[in-house]
Amino acid sequence: MSHAHRLTSRLAPVLAMTTLLVAGTACGGPGGGSGGAPAGQPPAASPPAVAPPAGATAAGKPSWAAPPSTGSGQPSASALQVCSPDDGQPDIAAALGVTPTKVEPPTWVDHLYACRYVYPDGSFTLSVKELPSDPTTIAYLDELAGKLGQVAPLDGIGEVAFYTRNRSIVARKDNKVLLVDVAALPPQFGKPPGPPATVSRTVATVIMGCWTGD
Repeated sequence: MSHAHRLTSRLAPVLAMTTLLVAGTACGGPGGGSGGAPAGQPPAASPPAVAPPAGATAAGKPSWAAPPSTGSGQPSASALQVCSPDDGQPDIAAALGVTPTKVEPPTWVDHLYACRYVYPDGSFTLSVKELPSDPTTIAYLDELAGKLGQVAPLDGIGEVAFYTRNRSIVARKDNKVLLVDVAALPPQFGKPPGPPATVSRTVATVIMGCWTGD
């Protein structure tokens, strides 16, 4: 039996629990944020994306990222949802059963939109990389798989998704790549408490629900 197959078998209870946790939770839907904009539409009260000054460190940017260069343009409406107080924030809080102490101001660097959800006992970082084409999206997925370690594939999240070595999740939807980085979470988190693999799966499922309108 392969390592990936053994890991998938061990994670089966986690996946079943996650399905129960996120049932009925979608952006702007029952159990989600009230007053959120429809999927794909700009949130009503999202904070503006601000690129950090040249040479500044992007708060909340994943630790594996290359030194940043300031990106051009603005993040898409769907990328904005992951940190939005009207979409991502209330829906993630409902799914995890805990509310963050704060969500740090989002950053937009090198076409990577990111923010960090901070709690009394840990934090996780959400980032969305926006890419111009299918080949560049596939290349970026391969890059993350090499840097973070692809240990088990995931079904039912976006078009392609996998767990990394630390139970973070990488997932693709069209030419966007979502990373739910749970490296800074404790061994048990949320209400009811669960391992980081449960948290990353729950959060990724919520975000994909925002993007697809499920």
